[in-house]
Amino acid sequence: MQCQHLTRLPTLGNFAVCVLPGRARAFISSYEARRSMELREFFSEDAIQLNLQGTTKDEILKELIALLKLDEKSDGMLFKMLKRRENLGSTGIGRGIAIPHCRSLVVNRLRVAFGRKVSGVDFKAIDEKPVNFFFLIVAPPLEVSNQYLPVLGKIAQFSKESDVPQRLLTIKEPKEFLALLEEKGV
Repeated sequence: MQCQHLTRLPTLGNFAVCVLPGRARAFISSYEARRSMELREFFSEDAIQLNLQGTTKDEILKELIALLKLDEKSDGMLFKMLKRRENLGSTGIGRGIAIPHCRSLVVNRLRVAFGRKVSGVDFKAIDEKPVNFFFLIVAPPLEVSNQYLPVLGKIAQFSKESDVPQRLLTIKEPKEFLALLEEKGV
C-alpha cells in the first residue's frame, strides 16, 4: 500500500512518514512525548529483584514474571510467550544484560521489571557470556500510547553506557536502581 500523504518531518530527524493532512502536528507531539519519557516512570520498587535465585533461563523468566504480580494463568501464558520469543533468538544483548520482551493479552498496559543475578546465568547472549541483569518488558498487542519500542530503546541506550554493568552490580536496594536510571537521564 502506498501512502498518498508522505511527509518529511524535520523535527523527527527528517524521517519520511505517512500522516493524514491536518494530523502531522498531533503525530509530532505524540512522538516527542514518547521520546522525552524517562525509564524511571515505568519501574516501581516492587518490580525490582536484586537477588534472583534461578540458575536457568526458564527459572529467571519465571521469577521476572512473578514480579509483575499477575494471576497464575497469566503467568503461564506470559512464560510461553517469552519462551517463544527467546526461541527466535536470545534477548541477551551482551555485557551481562538481557531484555526479555513480548506483547501479550495478559497485560492491559506496558509493564516492566528488573532482576539481578550476581553470579550470572547462561542466557545464550550474543557475546556468549553469562547474563547478570534482566530487564523484562511486556506490552499489550495494541498499545495506544505506543511505549513498547521507545522503552526497549531506552533500556538498550542505558545498557550501552560503559559504567552501567558495574554500577548495577553494586546497588543494594531497589531505590538505588531507580536513582541510577534518573542519574543517567534515560
